[in-house]
Amino acid sequence: MRERIRLAKGTIRQHGADYLAYALIDAIIDGFFPVLEEYGEALEELENEVVESPTHQSLEKIHRIRRELLALRRAIWPQRDAINSLIRDCHDLISDEVRVYLRDCYDHTVQVIDMVETYREVASSLMDVYVSSVGNRMNEVMKTLTIVSTIFIPLTFVAGLYGMNFNPDSSPWNMPELEWYWGYPACLLLMLGITLALVLYFKRRGWFENFSGIKD
Repeated sequence: MRERIRLAKGTIRQHGADYLAYALIDAIIDGFFPVLEEYGEALEELENEVVESPTHQSLEKIHRIRRELLALRRAIWPQRDAINSLIRDCHDLISDEVRVYLRDCYDHTVQVIDMVETYREVASSLMDVYVSSVGNRMNEVMKTLTIVSTIFIPLTFVAGLYGMNFNPDSSPWNMPELEWYWGYPACLLLMLGITLALVLYFKRRGWFENFSGIKD
């Protein structure tokens, strides 16, 4: 504004103090738009981060943006009421021509408030997306642990069964396969066969899908 007055840019030097007040208010309101554009870009990047790889830092960013947008809303909201008062009330210091310009400022203020409210809703929805993403990741981790546990349960049973060491000389029912020449390899092959059978079963059921989406 000082540059415009100093260099006589536009018609600011041809009007009175009411036009100068309008020009200052308009410059302040227009200064909010670049800030809101930065918040819009930050929310887009944060949305991609929350969907692809949500972390605790992502949650902190969401809270920080929500607090900053709330502070921005508190700064803009009184300006709308003040401009509306200047337009509605009759002031001898404000001409009818400037009131028309102030209506334009009022429209810009409402637009800024709408953008802030929209971004606040987006930030709130990102919180839900974060919770959903973390829940999905936890489900995938639990699925992996379940599959691993399910595979090792029968293997543990076989290993524990043959670890009881019943004497086959005392009874023909006391694990005669302990005396087999190929008993140990046969037991390993049995355990390998169980593992392959379970892996094939889980694969056909589709339990191995989306495992590539699990990241550390």
